[in-house]
Amino acid sequence: MNVRISRILRGLLGILVALLGQVACCALAFAVTSWLYVYMDMEVSGLTAQLINVTLGSIFAVFIIWMIGFFTRPKQLHFFHAIMEAMRQISQGNFNVSLEKNSRHQGHFDVFVDSINHMAQELKHMEAMRQEFISNVSHEIQSPLTSINGFAQALQHDQLSDQERQHYIHIIETESKRLSRLSDNLLKLTSLESEHHPFDPQSYRLDAQLRNLVLASEPQWLAKALDVDIELTHLRITADEEMLSQVWVNLLHNSIKFTPNGGSITVRLEKLETEIMVSFSDTGKGISEEDQRRMFERFFKADMSRNRTSSGSGLGLSIVKKIVERHQGSIHVDSKLGIGTTVTVTLPQDISALVSL
Repeated sequence: MNVRISRILRGLLGILVALLGQVACCALAFAVTSWLYVYMDMEVSGLTAQLINVTLGSIFAVFIIWMIGFFTRPKQLHFFHAIMEAMRQISQGNFNVSLEKNSRHQGHFDVFVDSINHMAQELKHMEAMRQEFISNVSHEIQSPLTSINGFAQALQHDQLSDQERQHYIHIIETESKRLSRLSDNLLKLTSLESEHHPFDPQSYRLDAQLRNLVLASEPQWLAKALDVDIELTHLRITADEEMLSQVWVNLLHNSIKFTPNGGSITVRLEKLETEIMVSFSDTGKGISEEDQRRMFERFFKADMSRNRTSSGSGLGLSIVKKIVERHQGSIHVDSKLGIGTTVTVTLPQDISALVSL
């Protein structure tokens, strides 16, 4: 509203200035013709003198406008040339451009200049993300390929014992599976981000799904002597069962992986008014506040000192977040160093009702 009033006031001011300019030009014309009449000793009727003054005043006004345009046009052309050059640089992939605002055109081109600068900054940010993504993918692929290549060459030596040969084959197999998981996760994440991933919400027992997944992971948590407690409310949900299974498996395996031997894990399912809440709590070493803000980024790993063969690719939590968001839900992390971590997923009980809207 204030912008509209400002534009109206500027328009009225422009009209007033134009009228005053026209009056000034007519006054100048009157002074010139009066001097000419006296100098040439001429007598002219009032109507004729008035017509001559108006005509001459209009000629003066046009001349003044032409002079102003003549001296300011090069500056305007320079400004437009700067805009065209900035657009050309952006089209060629150079996003380090920034147009300066021209004080002479304040209010007229500010929005246009701000839009171009904002577009350049956004494209620069996207390009940085693209380069970081390519760098991360290359880094993740290079490590297993190096291992496979090195141990494949080592297998060519005849002096290897059967035990060493089996060990090298096991490493090659492990690294091959790691590459396969990376490829699958990249394809899955790309599919989820494109929003063309198959989505089939059906009604099923969520508590039964969680209980079965905990039981299926029994060899992992028994091997670490973990105390696993489940608190599951009898509950049905309408959602994509397969996609949510990926969420629960990822969060459960993370809890098992980062909980020390003899620790405890709690899986809880609660019913809220219109939503459900699933939480995974563990007594691991926790996550710093800085890492909590980045843990859902692609390829981010909170503990870079972990063994690369035992750690994931850093895509699991990104996939989890995308699946939860696809279900119109949210995910929250509450962690304290030395105490443990709780990851809470909140979902609508009937996603099909939201999808049909």
